[in-house]
Amino acid sequence: MQIRLSGKAAEIVEAQIASGLYTNAADFISDIVLRADEFNQLKLERLRREVSIGLEEIKRGDVVEVDLEDILNADVK
Repeated sequence: MQIRLSGKAAEIVEAQIASGLYTNAADFISDIVLRADEFNQLKLERLRREVSIGLEEIKRGDVVEVDLEDILNADVK
């Protein structure tokens, strides 16, 4: 696979290699991709937990009815 970077992205990759943290661009990009995937998985798990909590609150009746118009008008004031 070939990836072409320009501008700030290329500068960041070059700086990481120059710092000695990575021996080449492929190592740096691979690390970033794996970290991004891990971060996205954590966000998804958190979202699922929050949805689960919300669904449990609905089942228990712990809800508050709101009117969208009231919410929109409250932001204007």
